[in-house]
Amino acid sequence: MSFNPMDMMKNLQEMQGKMGEVQEKLKTIEAEGSSGGGLVKVRINGQMEITGLTIDPIAVDPRDVKMLEELIVSSCSAATIKIKEKIREEVSELSGMPLPPGFPGI
Repeated sequence: MSFNPMDMMKNLQEMQGKMGEVQEKLKTIEAEGSSGGGLVKVRINGQMEITGLTIDPIAVDPRDVKMLEELIVSSCSAATIKIKEKIREEVSELSGMPLPPGFPGI
């Protein structure tokens, strides 16, 4: 098997093109996490940006702000877990290869 720099450059260009596709796709995918039986909902996109937060007025108790804070954190965590799985699926689909478990950033 011989080393061919031209093949390597071609493969690199293809990979860069696919990564561009992945970046564009990440802008469009979203996931939602909720807690408290749906009292707090958080939406997050594939670029890990929170795009929405919904709080049911029932969850707002000025005497128990700590509970609301915990619901928000829990919803954010749930949304993050879901979006990471969606990102793994999208990257695997576009690249044609599954990502290894624990892949950095996902």
